[in-house]
This record gives sequence, C-alpha cells and structure tokens, in this order.
Amino acid sequence: MAAMKPRTGDGPLEVTKEGRGIVMRVPLEGGGRLVVEMSPGEASQLGDALKGASG
Repeated sequence: MAAMKPRTGDGPLEVTKEGRGIVMRVPLEGGGRLVVEMSPGEASQLGDALKGASG
C-alpha cells in the first residue's frame, strides 16, 4: 500500500530536463501540481511570453 502524503501546492516550481524534453511542475493552489512536458523550443517561447507579460 502506498504511503499517504499530504497533497499541498507548497513547494518550489520545478523545471528539469528529462530525455529530449523539458518537464515543468507547477504547484497549484488547493493542492497538487500541474505537470507540463515541452520541447526546448516551446520552453523558449514560453519564457519569451512570460517575460513579455511581466513587463
């Protein structure tokens, strides 16, 4: 039986390179994580979009 762990959104944003892709894990309010896998090109586009939106 699996260990029971609390599902909280606490914790840092994590980005790791796995194989040829990049995996981003975003903690969510209310618990859990959003996991997104993307190519390096998509990660670059996301970075540019975030920089543009933040000023």
